[in-house]
Amino acid sequence: MAITAQEVNKLRQMTGAGMMDCKKALTEAEGDFEKAIDILRKKGQKVSASRADRETKEGTIVTKVSADGKTGMLLSLTCETDFVAKNEEFVSFANAALELASKNNAKTIADILALPYEGITVGEKIVELTGKIGEKIEISHFEVVNGEAVVPYIHSNGKLGVLVALTNTNGAAVEEAGKDVAMQIAAMNPVAVDKDGVDATTVQREIEVGKEQARQEGKPEEMLEKIALGKLQKFYKENTLLSQAFVKDNSLSIAQYLDKVSKGLTVAAFKRIAIG
Repeated sequence: MAITAQEVNKLRQMTGAGMMDCKKALTEAEGDFEKAIDILRKKGQKVSASRADRETKEGTIVTKVSADGKTGMLLSLTCETDFVAKNEEFVSFANAALELASKNNAKTIADILALPYEGITVGEKIVELTGKIGEKIEISHFEVVNGEAVVPYIHSNGKLGVLVALTNTNGAAVEEAGKDVAMQIAAMNPVAVDKDGVDATTVQREIEVGKEQARQEGKPEEMLEKIALGKLQKFYKENTLLSQAFVKDNSLSIAQYLDKVSKGLTVAAFKRIAIG
């Protein structure tokens, strides 16, 4: 049957798909809009499957903090090219998905994908976008932190995001301090808040590396353990947040800086995600 330009345009407005894709779908569906929409979705699934092995090294990171300031969320929606990452619809969808996650208290990416979105699910919408845009699209990271005060930070390129959860605020204004710490995390990429947060595998690896370095330097075998433990302390100082030198004032550690802002103020948790 003949498909009119008006019908094609109507389907395009309904789905956002390309003109030719809409015309082909309507033709195949014999003018039935619901069937045409299903055809477009199926096309999206095929495109998604065919691009499953593609790397998504571009995208955008969005953040949201609850009204009471105690819960923060970070979400990265990734794609294949920077061109798509800057697309208004792509960025808008990232924010919409995070808004849904916040309203529904999502804990995982799977939770988000199952949420209802415009009559379908978030996961199905991603399939549609994949079909429409022609690139692999995915929610690659989703993080949640809780604290007395949560401060977000998104780097200017939108591809690096941080959440900092502060505790022992004692009623102090901590927004500026939180941003300072978030920027520190963005720049220095610490492995944990403090040494107690470093996982056992990392600790053991650092000890073994320290032993081997000392061995290569010709140190006595009986001294290797002690030398390695000394190197481990240096690792903690350089790679755990509270022990790191504050980038804005190297005379202070992050712990000392926060204590100056408000006695006892510290970091309960943080999350850092990057694209690329």
